[in-house]
Amino acid sequence: MIEIAASTALCLLMLSFVATAMRGRLAVSAAVYLGCAVSCFALALVGVWTLATQAGASAMRVPVGLPWLGAHLRLDALSAAFLTLLGTGGAAASVYAIGYGRHEHEPHRVLPFYPGFLAAMTLVLLADDAFTFLLSWEVMSLLSWALVLTHHREEENRTAGYLYLVMAGFGTMVLLLAFGLMAGAGGAYDFAAMREVARSPALAALVLALMMVGAGSKAGLMPLHVWLPVAHPAAPSHVSALMSGVMTKVALYGFVRVAFDLLGPVAWWMSVPVVVVGAVTAVMGILFANVDGDGKRVLAYSTIENIGVIFTALGLALAFRANEMAGLAALALTAGLVHAMNHMMFKSLLFMVAGAVLNATGQRDLDGLGGLIHRMPKTAFLALVGVTAIAALPPLNGFVSEWMLFQAVLQSPNLPQPGLQFLVPAAGGLLALAAALAAACFVRFYGVVFLGRPRSDAAREAGETDRWSLTAMGALALLCVLAGIVPGVLIDLVAPAVELAVGAGLPLQAGNSWFTLIPVAEGRSSYSGFLVMVFIAVSGGAAAWLVHRLGSRRLRRAPAWDCGLPNADPVTQYGSGSFAQPIRRVMAPVLAARETVTMPPPGDRAAARLAARTEDLAWTRVYMPIIAFVGAAATRFNALQFLTIRRYLSLVFGSLILLLTGLTIWN
Repeated sequence: MIEIAASTALCLLMLSFVATAMRGRLAVSAAVYLGCAVSCFALALVGVWTLATQAGASAMRVPVGLPWLGAHLRLDALSAAFLTLLGTGGAAASVYAIGYGRHEHEPHRVLPFYPGFLAAMTLVLLADDAFTFLLSWEVMSLLSWALVLTHHREEENRTAGYLYLVMAGFGTMVLLLAFGLMAGAGGAYDFAAMREVARSPALAALVLALMMVGAGSKAGLMPLHVWLPVAHPAAPSHVSALMSGVMTKVALYGFVRVAFDLLGPVAWWMSVPVVVVGAVTAVMGILFANVDGDGKRVLAYSTIENIGVIFTALGLALAFRANEMAGLAALALTAGLVHAMNHMMFKSLLFMVAGAVLNATGQRDLDGLGGLIHRMPKTAFLALVGVTAIAALPPLNGFVSEWMLFQAVLQSPNLPQPGLQFLVPAAGGLLALAAALAAACFVRFYGVVFLGRPRSDAAREAGETDRWSLTAMGALALLCVLAGIVPGVLIDLVAPAVELAVGAGLPLQAGNSWFTLIPVAEGRSSYSGFLVMVFIAVSGGAAAWLVHRLGSRRLRRAPAWDCGLPNADPVTQYGSGSFAQPIRRVMAPVLAARETVTMPPPGDRAAARLAARTEDLAWTRVYMPIIAFVGAAATRFNALQFLTIRRYLSLVFGSLILLLTGLTIWN
């Protein structure tokens, strides 16, 4: 299987060269995207087959890379789980792009980089040595940066690309240091040797912290998230779906690979920052999503929230594993991996919906939309599936993984450490708050975009999107439904990866009656998405039948209720700012929210205006001072350009002495 996966990655790289050589042709664009879809589907099949058959790890060595090392590739259950995620998300995005790509004015700015981006993510998942991992990681970052700059003529997109490049370079540098510490003084950069290195608790904690920074910056952990809300929306929508639904999970894979595999067992206290940072990230991400007015940026902030949820699950799994509670560690890790799969499904779907709306209206501003349920009924239905799933409402898939995580949180009193007994329920409370805010966020998103009356001529004249886009969105919506109704299939599928990471797995779910999910014990917790769906269908159908059966057929005429607003102007209906105002005011200290009212004097016919703005404190309190310091330091050190040759040689000699001293201490 490793040979098939590696060959597929090579095919994707070849597609990049084909797209470069034959740029600018519409037929070539469709062929490249179709080739990417087929390749990604093959990757998904490889991942599913490896997991379903519980095949052992397969490895290969390619004679490229470092002369004495080469490139080691390996496919095991953990990489197969994420390969399944990548293949599914990549196939859906590529099918969507066949239709969406026709609207690109400069497709040659996307096509050469898109297949290579998929190939680089594949190689990150297959890498079995630090050099191959970091090289593939950096190629993934550079190609995604090029895709972010597709519409480079817009100033905000150039700013987003610059910020993303800086954060990506910083993240790779931190990962390089983490792998260097794991290799130790012997410099064994293949993963098999790293597993055998003995490390002190302090060194293990430092590596884990570096991985949180390096992988967390790519995934969107706060306060390393600042690039994500600007870079993801700047890219074309099918690329946004890949970056948000897939690339962030590749970053999660890097953290899981190190924390649960290469690093070995860690002490319980190392799980505390993972749980805390994850829970805070979840709440802050969804708070910003609730008050933002840009549709794609709302989805990007929601990605930050879901990354926080997954990291909380990973931290909880580390805590349970450190206390030799393998069954509960398996529950928490399963919740995290399943939520990663689920997030790929519904977030990719929603970014595709945002792209369809953008093509139909030219609008990303929520207040410039409205009433699209009449103009784009199929897209509106698929969007309803997506927002129901992301709001974690049963019987769809978002509810399943979050319910499993809360089941793990409820087992925290079994932990022996009083600190964890207090911390984990507190984190659970933050996750419950994030779940409630997510429901509010996507009621706002769907209501403002699709319901009500159109707020602009573009929304009033919009049309349905193309069939390719509808096919991709429909497939993802179907997966959201199936993963919610029969979640046991997905849980059993990722079980080999969970067992590899924590040494245990959940009981087999496939044989449970009524597709019931029993993660701990039947007497303690169980859930059946299938029965919930049946109940909703039966109760809803019965209510509709009773209304039509018992209601009077007599024609009655009465004035329509106007909600207290006799003016039918669309500006009188609730907009995105109206929905956001209560949360913005309640959470003003956290969001640094400010409202400015401009009231004209008596006799002045100018309109009164309310301006509201929020501020990301991580940007203003952390990054802006760093930027100012770096600018001042660069100005001061500029004098080094004008030294004499003797002073330059003295600096070089001093640097060599310093490096040799450090190497001596290290050895």
